[in-house]
Amino acid sequence: MKKKIKIDKEKCTGCGLCANVCHMSVIDIINGKAVLVHEDFCDGLGKCLPVCPAGAICFENQSQLTDSQKINAASELTQWPIQIKLVPVNAPYFNEAHLLIAADCSAYACEDFHKQYMKGKITLIGCPKLDNIDYTKKLSDIITDNNIKSVTVVRMEVPCCSGIENAAIIAVKSSGRVIPLNVVTLDISIF
Repeated sequence: MKKKIKIDKEKCTGCGLCANVCHMSVIDIINGKAVLVHEDFCDGLGKCLPVCPAGAICFENQSQLTDSQKINAASELTQWPIQIKLVPVNAPYFNEAHLLIAADCSAYACEDFHKQYMKGKITLIGCPKLDNIDYTKKLSDIITDNNIKSVTVVRMEVPCCSGIENAAIIAVKSSGRVIPLNVVTLDISIF
């Protein structure tokens, strides 16, 4: 069953960015607000989520879905997007948040990743090797601009994951605030 998006009309500024990126043409601007006009044609991929500067679009809460529509009820994911390179720096979910910055492969290496690391946190993922990006500036902006309460980094013990750890450490230091930072390194010898 595909996911459904929900538009918060109170938060919507009517900028139209969501309608512009929706290749299914299911969002329209009506009376200055984004409206899901063809819900049945929505592909559920959420390309509209990362472009919304007001954070007015989200996936519908699972509690609002019928039993036959529920997908992965054990998920602790509370926001979208999760890729560091896609998240808007000033998304409302960052304010006062506990932040998890994870190497994207780490979730596959830990059976209870959601419960153990994601619960109660805003999750960001990335791979400095595959993305070929230095995340330091973006993470610095997120941490500085949003009064982040704590940062947890989860990485694999492989050398390429050092990039995500170093970016997080530098970002916390550059914020000028004392923020608890915890680095968890998952051991690949379990494979």
